[in-house]
Amino acid sequence: MTQRNRDLLVLSPSVQHNHDALERELAQLNRLLFETENWAAFSIANEILDINRRKIIRKPHLIQKILTEKRIKPFVFTSNKN
Repeated sequence: MTQRNRDLLVLSPSVQHNHDALERELAQLNRLLFETENWAAFSIANEILDINRRKIIRKPHLIQKILTEKRIKPFVFTSNKN
C-alpha cells in the first residue's frame, strides 16, 4: 500500500517550531494515520443500522459487504460505535 499525501492542520502551543521539527511531526502523524486508517479498523468501529429489516449489523465482514455494494438501499445507515 502506498502512502498518500493529505492535508493536516496541526495546532501547537509553541510558536517557535522550526521547519525540520514540523516536517518530522507531520511525517509521524502520516505514518500513524496510515497504520490505523484501514478497512478492518473502520468496520470494527462502526455498525450498520438497517431500518428496513429492523437489525443492527455488527459483524465486520457483513459491514464491508454492505458498504461495498453498488447501490445501498434506503434507510440503511452507518453509525459509529463511539
